[in-house]
Amino acid sequence: MNDEVTPTDCVDINTALKEVMKGAVRSGVVVHGLRESAKALDKRQALLCVLADNCDEPMYKKLVQALCSEHQIPLVKVDSNKKLGEWSGLCKIDKIGNPRKIVGCSCVVIKVIIIKFTTPCLPNRGDLLPFYKLYK
Repeated sequence: MNDEVTPTDCVDINTALKEVMKGAVRSGVVVHGLRESAKALDKRQALLCVLADNCDEPMYKKLVQALCSEHQIPLVKVDSNKKLGEWSGLCKIDKIGNPRKIVGCSCVVIKVIIIKFTTPCLPNRGDLLPFYKLYK
Protein backbone atom coordinates (compact mmCIF):
# COMPACT_ATOMS: atom_id res chain seq x y z
CA MET A 1 0.00 0.00 0.00
CA ASN A 2 1.15 3.47 -0.79
CA ASP A 3 0.44 5.88 2.08
CA GLU A 4 1.81 8.93 0.31
CA VAL A 5 -0.53 11.83 -0.28
CA THR A 6 -0.68 13.07 -3.84
CA PRO A 7 -1.71 16.62 -4.78
CA THR A 8 -4.76 15.30 -6.64
CA ASP A 9 -6.09 13.75 -3.41
CA CYS A 10 -5.96 17.08 -1.57
CA VAL A 11 -8.86 19.44 -1.12
CA ASP A 12 -8.69 23.22 -1.15
CA ILE A 13 -8.98 25.34 1.98
CA ASN A 14 -12.66 26.21 1.39
CA THR A 15 -13.67 22.56 1.09
CA ALA A 16 -11.71 21.68 4.20
CA LEU A 17 -13.21 24.59 6.12
CA LYS A 18 -16.71 23.63 5.00
CA GLU A 19 -16.24 20.09 6.31
CA VAL A 20 -14.79 21.35 9.58
CA MET A 21 -17.71 23.75 10.03
CA LYS A 22 -20.27 21.00 9.34
CA GLY A 23 -18.66 18.76 11.93
CA ALA A 24 -18.50 21.58 14.46
CA VAL A 25 -22.18 22.42 13.90
CA ARG A 26 -23.10 18.77 14.47
CA SER A 27 -21.03 18.78 17.65
CA GLY A 28 -22.66 21.99 18.85
CA VAL A 29 -19.45 23.95 19.34
CA VAL A 30 -20.10 26.84 16.94
CA VAL A 31 -20.68 30.39 18.17
CA HIS A 32 -22.23 33.00 15.82
CA GLY A 33 -22.19 36.77 15.91
CA LEU A 34 -19.99 39.48 17.36
CA ARG A 35 -21.08 39.35 21.00
CA GLU A 36 -20.74 35.59 21.51
CA SER A 37 -17.61 35.40 19.35
CA ALA A 38 -15.92 38.22 21.26
CA LYS A 39 -16.74 36.52 24.58
CA ALA A 40 -15.30 33.19 23.39
CA LEU A 41 -12.20 34.87 21.95
CA ASP A 42 -11.60 36.94 25.07
CA LYS A 43 -11.98 33.92 27.37
CA ARG A 44 -9.55 32.01 25.13
CA GLN A 45 -12.11 29.28 24.53
CA ALA A 46 -11.81 29.60 20.76
CA LEU A 47 -9.91 27.13 18.67
CA LEU A 48 -10.56 28.83 15.33
CA CYS A 49 -12.21 32.06 14.19
CA VAL A 50 -13.72 32.56 10.73
CA LEU A 51 -14.39 36.11 9.51
CA ALA A 52 -16.27 37.23 6.38
CA ASP A 53 -14.42 39.72 4.17
CA ASN A 54 -17.59 41.46 3.03
CA CYS A 55 -18.51 42.64 6.53
CA ASP A 56 -19.91 46.19 6.30
CA GLU A 57 -18.59 47.50 9.62
CA PRO A 58 -14.79 48.04 9.67
CA MET A 59 -14.67 48.24 13.48
CA TYR A 60 -16.28 44.78 13.64
CA LYS A 61 -13.41 43.34 11.63
CA LYS A 62 -10.79 45.25 13.62
CA LEU A 63 -12.15 43.97 16.93
CA VAL A 64 -12.19 40.34 15.81
CA GLN A 65 -8.72 40.59 14.25
CA ALA A 66 -7.32 42.27 17.37
CA LEU A 67 -8.76 39.63 19.71
CA CYS A 68 -7.43 36.83 17.52
CA SER A 69 -3.93 38.30 17.32
CA GLU A 70 -3.86 39.13 21.05
CA HIS A 71 -4.70 35.56 22.09
CA GLN A 72 -2.89 33.81 19.17
CA ILE A 73 -6.11 32.31 17.82
CA PRO A 74 -6.01 31.34 14.13
CA LEU A 75 -8.16 33.57 11.92
CA VAL A 76 -9.46 32.34 8.58
CA LYS A 77 -11.16 34.75 6.17
CA VAL A 78 -13.87 33.79 3.71
CA ASP A 79 -15.19 35.98 0.92
CA SER A 80 -18.93 35.94 1.68
CA ASN A 81 -21.01 36.19 4.83
CA LYS A 82 -23.77 34.19 3.11
CA LYS A 83 -21.32 31.35 2.50
CA LEU A 84 -20.22 31.51 6.14
CA GLY A 85 -23.86 31.50 7.27
CA GLU A 86 -24.59 28.43 5.15
CA TRP A 87 -21.53 26.56 6.43
CA SER A 88 -22.35 27.36 10.05
CA GLY A 89 -25.93 26.10 9.85
CA LEU A 90 -27.81 29.41 9.58
CA CYS A 91 -30.10 28.16 6.82
CA LYS A 92 -32.93 25.76 6.13
CA ILE A 93 -32.36 22.64 4.06
CA ASP A 94 -35.09 21.65 1.60
CA LYS A 95 -36.19 18.09 0.75
CA ILE A 96 -33.58 17.76 -1.98
CA GLY A 97 -30.79 18.89 0.34
CA ASN A 98 -30.22 22.37 -1.04
CA PRO A 99 -29.81 25.28 1.42
CA ARG A 100 -32.64 27.83 1.48
CA LYS A 101 -33.18 31.08 3.40
CA ILE A 102 -29.48 31.54 4.14
CA VAL A 103 -28.77 34.10 6.86
CA GLY A 104 -25.49 35.96 6.53
CA CYS A 105 -23.00 35.78 9.37
CA SER A 106 -19.84 37.87 9.60
CA CYS A 107 -18.03 35.98 12.37
CA VAL A 108 -18.07 32.37 13.54
CA VAL A 109 -15.95 30.85 16.30
CA ILE A 110 -15.34 27.14 16.82
CA LYS A 111 -14.87 26.59 20.54
CA VAL A 112 -13.70 22.96 20.74
CA ILE A 113 -13.24 20.24 18.18
CA ILE A 114 -14.52 16.69 18.27
CA ILE A 115 -14.51 15.79 14.58
CA LYS A 116 -13.62 12.60 12.75
CA PHE A 117 -12.10 13.65 9.42
CA THR A 118 -12.74 11.59 6.32
CA THR A 119 -11.40 13.85 3.57
CA PRO A 120 -7.89 13.13 2.24
CA CYS A 121 -5.13 15.52 3.35
CA LEU A 122 -6.91 16.37 6.58
CA PRO A 123 -5.61 15.15 9.91
CA ASN A 124 -7.21 11.92 11.01
CA ARG A 125 -6.97 13.03 14.62
CA GLY A 126 -9.36 14.70 17.04
CA ASP A 127 -7.75 18.12 16.78
CA LEU A 128 -7.98 20.72 14.06
CA LEU A 129 -4.96 22.95 14.17
CA PRO A 130 -3.58 23.33 11.62
CA PHE A 131 -6.32 21.69 9.58
CA TYR A 132 -4.95 22.92 6.27
CA LYS A 133 -1.53 21.26 6.50
CA LEU A 134 -0.80 17.91 4.95
CA TYR A 135 -0.31 14.93 7.22
CA LYS A 136 1.03 11.54 6.30
